[in-house]
Amino acid sequence: MKFCIEVSGDFACFTRPEMKVERVSYDVITPSAARSIFEAILWKPAIQWHIDKIEVLKPIKWVNLRRNEVKSVISTRSVSTAMKKGERLSIYADDSSQRQQRAGLFLRDVSYRLHAHFTLTNKAGPGDNIAKFRDMFNRRAKRGQCVNQPYLGCREFSCAFELVDETSQITPAINESRDLGWMLFDLDYDNPNDPSPLFFNPSIKQGVINVPERQSDEVRG
Repeated sequence: MKFCIEVSGDFACFTRPEMKVERVSYDVITPSAARSIFEAILWKPAIQWHIDKIEVLKPIKWVNLRRNEVKSVISTRSVSTAMKKGERLSIYADDSSQRQQRAGLFLRDVSYRLHAHFTLTNKAGPGDNIAKFRDMFNRRAKRGQCVNQPYLGCREFSCAFELVDETSQITPAINESRDLGWMLFDLDYDNPNDPSPLFFNPSIKQGVINVPERQSDEVRG
């Protein structure tokens, strides 16, 4: 069962992990970022989303931005401790000691058509089946409903989404073909306490990126 949505936003940043200080985006959306958009619309422990194809609908454009960020993050250990004790935990972004200014090279005015499918996981129950989740996703996507606000790489870069079906007017992909170099594919959660990055070497052909299967030889750890 295949699903298709179009997403768009004013800005996007699919951060290259090799850039340690400043944020620099990949040229296009990564499969992991695309997967998170489908999960934002419908996430259940019983299903797992897989990205099949990415179509780039607008020319790739860049913008340099400088913005304020917090210097530190809350560790998972601190979160677990606070939850057990029933304590509140927070970082005050307005605290001058927590703020730092960082430059970034981001994408602007982006639009993608994302193709995906899902499989049932070992957490699926007796009443779970593909038709059930198919209807749930299509209903939610048509109504613009989501579990959390979908975003384009960074949470502040929220995006709009729309279900693509047989009644939709199809926008052609951009007329561009080139190699994109090594790109983040997703994270390997076989060890949930220490997920490791996976990479692949995609090409954009007439605006289309075909995404390999997770088990493919094209995906490397």
